[in-house]
Amino acid sequence: MNRLKGQRGRCHETAEIVVARAALHMWEEPCVSGSAGSGAVFFSGCCMGCIFCQNHNIAEAKAGKVITTDRLAEIFLELQSQGAANINLVTPTHYVPQIITALELAKAKGMDLPVVYNTSGYEKAETLQMLKGYVDVYLPDFKYMEMELAKAYSYAEDYPAYAKAAIKEMVDQTGPVQIDEESGMIKKGVIVRHLVLPGHVKNSKAVIRYLYETYGDNILISIMNQYTPMPQVSEDPLLSRKVTKREYEKVVDYALDLGMEYGFIQEGEAAKESFIPEFDLEGV
Repeated sequence: MNRLKGQRGRCHETAEIVVARAALHMWEEPCVSGSAGSGAVFFSGCCMGCIFCQNHNIAEAKAGKVITTDRLAEIFLELQSQGAANINLVTPTHYVPQIITALELAKAKGMDLPVVYNTSGYEKAETLQMLKGYVDVYLPDFKYMEMELAKAYSYAEDYPAYAKAAIKEMVDQTGPVQIDEESGMIKKGVIVRHLVLPGHVKNSKAVIRYLYETYGDNILISIMNQYTPMPQVSEDPLLSRKVTKREYEKVVDYALDLGMEYGFIQEGEAAKESFIPEFDLEGV
């Protein structure tokens, strides 16, 4: 597949940069968003095919605007001028070379914010190695330990192997998490997100166990209960419902029993579509 010649890869995109939204985003973990907001740039397209995706309009390249590398650099600078706590690259994998160029251009013009790489975790270690020195904080998902589940829900049976290798590379690059004591903001490190899926507590426990036994407190684990049933899975007996309070509690209790002391959990009613931003080309 040659995306430089206009062919579309698994990500649904060519090599042209497509962005659906660029704005201050308040809904990341507290040490990422802070009080100012994270400067989130939502890239169109995705290397995964999660059938339950909340951002399916941009994941399937149905929303977004083609921009140049120069314009992407300008967006980074505009977000900085708006007071963003960081530059948050959301679903950026398929644009890594272009992003590196844009970051160099923006830094040459005074952009000095931390860079957050916000990804599904379905990454090649070789791609991440290109980002060494450019990314301060990695914010990957770890969705599945069960290959069968990865295949059924994301058409990515090899997801667990790639996610493990990717997170190892991320931790090797950044080292243990560093939090600024005064501001409470993350300066460097890896936060791994896991979205609990309805009916799949066993998978969640396996993910948490692997992460904690492998990395301990060198990373932060964010256990999310914001799964929102979307119309495209309305016929699925599990994915058509929310995660129950008991299911989520089982996963959190398991993490605590393992000894996890640092990380993030979500309280209250997180599974609301209000968490899903409008991909209306704001800031693009």
